[in-house]
Amino acid sequence: MTLSEQIIWGSVYLGICFLIEIALLTWCMQIIRVMSIKLEKSKRFVTIASPLCIALIFIVMIHTFQVWLWAIVWVFGDVLADWNSALYFSLVTFTTLGYGDIVLGEGLRIFGAFASVTGLLAFGLSTAFLVAVMSRVLQEESIL
Repeated sequence: MTLSEQIIWGSVYLGICFLIEIALLTWCMQIIRVMSIKLEKSKRFVTIASPLCIALIFIVMIHTFQVWLWAIVWVFGDVLADWNSALYFSLVTFTTLGYGDIVLGEGLRIFGAFASVTGLLAFGLSTAFLVAVMSRVLQEESIL
């Protein structure tokens, strides 16, 4: 892949991951809102813990989905031969651990770096989302 192709395709997959994350976090907010109304008269523990649990479930699901998306790219792009290697590389790259035991060829290094950027930005967005959910829940419960 040429440098410009790596940048273009890396940006495309990064964009797809963020569209997925935004859509699923928006869905999560709607579920939390509806659930909060239904649980208004529940015990305090339930009204605090439920939105946080739902948010965490969605965040884990979103990140897992994105790791799988990058693994699909590695397998169907004939970059990595098997699913085990592709998932491992995808997860290690997405979390920016980068062990270095699986390394992409020179023609894919920039493209592979986009998986790391995706992970960095996804973790940042998810952290901000979780903080916002926690702040709102705690404020509504008059804890803050």
